[in-house]
Amino acid sequence: MIPATTFNGKRVALFGLGGSGIATARALLEGGADVIAWDDNPESVARAEGEGIATGNLRDEDWSRLSSFVLSPGVPLTHPKPHWSVELARGAGVEVIGDVELFARERIATAPDAPLIAITGTNGKSTTTALTSHILQSAGRDTQMGGNIGRAVMTLDPPRADRFYVVECSSYQIDLAPSLNPTAGILLNLTPDHLDRHGTMQHYGAIKERLVAGSDVAIVGVDDAYCVQIADRLERAGKSVSRISKRLPLPDGYFAEGTNLMEARDGRYERIAFLEGIGSLRGQHNAQNALAAVAACLKVGLDLGEIQSGLETFPGLAHRMEQVARKGRVLFVNDSKATNADAAAPALSSFPRIYWIAGGLPKEGGIEPLRGFFSRIAKAYLIGEAAPAFSATLGETVPYEISGTLEAAVANASRDATEDGDTESVVLLSPACASFDQFKNFEVRGDAFRAAVAAIDGVQLIGGSHQ
Repeated sequence: MIPATTFNGKRVALFGLGGSGIATARALLEGGADVIAWDDNPESVARAEGEGIATGNLRDEDWSRLSSFVLSPGVPLTHPKPHWSVELARGAGVEVIGDVELFARERIATAPDAPLIAITGTNGKSTTTALTSHILQSAGRDTQMGGNIGRAVMTLDPPRADRFYVVECSSYQIDLAPSLNPTAGILLNLTPDHLDRHGTMQHYGAIKERLVAGSDVAIVGVDDAYCVQIADRLERAGKSVSRISKRLPLPDGYFAEGTNLMEARDGRYERIAFLEGIGSLRGQHNAQNALAAVAACLKVGLDLGEIQSGLETFPGLAHRMEQVARKGRVLFVNDSKATNADAAAPALSSFPRIYWIAGGLPKEGGIEPLRGFFSRIAKAYLIGEAAPAFSATLGETVPYEISGTLEAAVANASRDATEDGDTESVVLLSPACASFDQFKNFEVRGDAFRAAVAAIDGVQLIGGSHQ
């Protein structure tokens, strides 16, 4: 845990008592703060009280006594309207911050030279965060990973000069962290998202921009117009900017040329790393993730040999194009995290011959946006509530069966892929749907896929697959 010593002796209110909220309250208490906490959920309040955290309805609090208000990132700050606790804080002139801000202040106060890589973007944050952390760890660095992935940021080990931090940041967290100043800040991409919470794309983009604007080095993906503008704006403001692209040769920066990762300087190109044969980093989207990780690791002092070794041993993330097993020429891939069509597109674009397991609780638009990938699908196996609608979209373009259950789909897809004479066939769970019609969440669905694959005769589980 990181004691929030910069709040020693101060009265701090906290709203939101989920897992990260309780961890934040503990960090404040460890740092010597006087904490009063609350939540709209009585069960959360009771749990906090059971762990020795003082609670009280913040509507009854004397806000003039408070120095700070710590808000859970899941609670509305601006849109569709500020939470009542935010309005009380603003009315009293009390700053509204989050747990990442507590971390940022503690790092500045106790170990400002501790290398910090912070990652944001609409897509790819978790893979880039995990990959960056893996490269650092495999190179023998003392590495702490958390934030919007894995551990709450205040549960990490305390800052010190030789300790590396890799922190994934959502837009909600950035909005509550005005002091965040990474050594290397990464903005991967921007597409419309969370507009119910941010109001407009302009506001959403401006929040994401803050992370790289506060960084010593801004690493910005320039494959979308929003990020191109941000990179240009930061450069005009005198920031050090490293541009990355998964497809464009850049005059300066880092770009992908097939599976080769290239560095460009003054229009001259040099290969600095490669992804050939690294199954956990297939696809253009992963080329962007890898470029960002490589650029960041170079900025914090790793050499190219250390970086390449880390790339080659990266196991991937559970439920995100996770290689589960092989049976002869058949590869089994768990992409259960793909809960809509846009999220399924990267996996469908990464394999030439696919036995596709899709379906669940359908999202608006169905799989029509994936039509451009239908030529890659040898056959589809449809499950859950979406099966009738998906079959109508596939029509006569793609052979399909309505399997109904995931277990039946895995068995039938495995049988058909095994009989396929192609060089490599892939049984791919990339549902393009929510899981809630048949499973508690996408993790449970992915675990069920793994279990069904493991039960197939002759299958060999891939080392590093998440058990």
